[in-house]
Amino acid sequence: MKLSSLLSYSLLLLPAACGGGGGSAALASGTTPVTVPVTPPITVPVTPPVTPPVTPPVTPPVVSTPPPPLTLAQKAAALSAQLGLGKHLLLGLGSTSVADINKQNLHIEIYDQYLNGVGSTAWPTWNSPSGAYVQLVAANAASLGAVPMFTLYQMASNGDGNLSGLSDPIFMTAYWANVSLLFQQIKIVGKPVLVNFEPDFWGYAQRLSSNADPSTVAAVVSSNPDCSTLSNDVKGVAQCLLQTARKYAPLAYVGFPTSLFPDLAGTALGFMQKLGADKADFIVMETLDRDAGCFEKSVQASYCQRSSSTPWYWDENNLSTPNFSQHLSLAQTYHQGLQLPLLWWQTPLGAPSVQPGGVANAWRDNRAHYFLTHATDLVAVGGFGAVFSAGESHQTTINSDGGQFKTLSSQYYAAPAALP
Repeated sequence: MKLSSLLSYSLLLLPAACGGGGGSAALASGTTPVTVPVTPPITVPVTPPVTPPVTPPVTPPVVSTPPPPLTLAQKAAALSAQLGLGKHLLLGLGSTSVADINKQNLHIEIYDQYLNGVGSTAWPTWNSPSGAYVQLVAANAASLGAVPMFTLYQMASNGDGNLSGLSDPIFMTAYWANVSLLFQQIKIVGKPVLVNFEPDFWGYAQRLSSNADPSTVAAVVSSNPDCSTLSNDVKGVAQCLLQTARKYAPLAYVGFPTSLFPDLAGTALGFMQKLGADKADFIVMETLDRDAGCFEKSVQASYCQRSSSTPWYWDENNLSTPNFSQHLSLAQTYHQGLQLPLLWWQTPLGAPSVQPGGVANAWRDNRAHYFLTHATDLVAVGGFGAVFSAGESHQTTINSDGGQFKTLSSQYYAAPAALP
């Protein structure tokens, strides 16, 4: 190869060698390096995913459905439950000492005592402080495992059947003060209590009324601050008793007694309906306030003389008149007419005998015997309880009945009559 050609070939290769070799050869020849700008990486912002808000589940409002109203047949058991007692016909004793009950080891569930009088010797004065007698009776009842019951008997303060106090402001002011005190004391008891409102009074008031309407018999009512809006008549008296009980003592269960006066037989229920007796908690039923034998012998005008066109002693076989089926039919009429359960009260304690009469404190009678051996009959017409007691100091008691109440009540509680 010619030298000129070789040189030309070498010159052609030199730039390629410099470009591909190190930078020292370039710097040595005076060549300026080219700086290539570096573009930083583009950071794309990352948008986090949008989480939709969590909506809590909507809880529908709780709508409390009131329980259905009690049927008439269910009211007896419901009242017994409110008293804290069992679902059976309840037995009780009245006007009897705790010592006498314990001496026979008797089981009772209602313990009844009277609250008598208006004035300086009335029941609030029997113990100190005023009205403490209520606490004493409640404590005695508790010691027996029983519910206390009070029979309010103030309207007879001027004498049996004497209603002159109704229109006397002084008498009625004291009367209403005692009523308020009673229910204030019951509130202190703090447990269920039964109250029987004024036996006999409603019958005597009906006899004074026109067309068996209690609003036709005047009485002082509205002067009582607890009842200032009520009418000044016997209807107002009944409403005031109820209103005072509801105001002061929500655990007081109250009842109006039926009037079984023969001359009022056809109109007494209507009179009680006009009184508003159906707004109470129960109805008080009675049979007779003395042993039948005491009236049969008619020994004393003060306690055992009373006229009657029918025998005092009832037929337990329910064949002749008067008999127990007739009485129970009447009881059912009140039960249905006032839509309330029944409590028999002051049922005499005399024992059956084929011989009329008897002797003081041991007269013959068969009401306790029938009730304690036919308890389901009482339940069938709306009864929730039966209280037994002597209605007067010469009548048969648990101490003079030959052991009848002890024997029959023990047999009853071995298989008590269930309430529906």
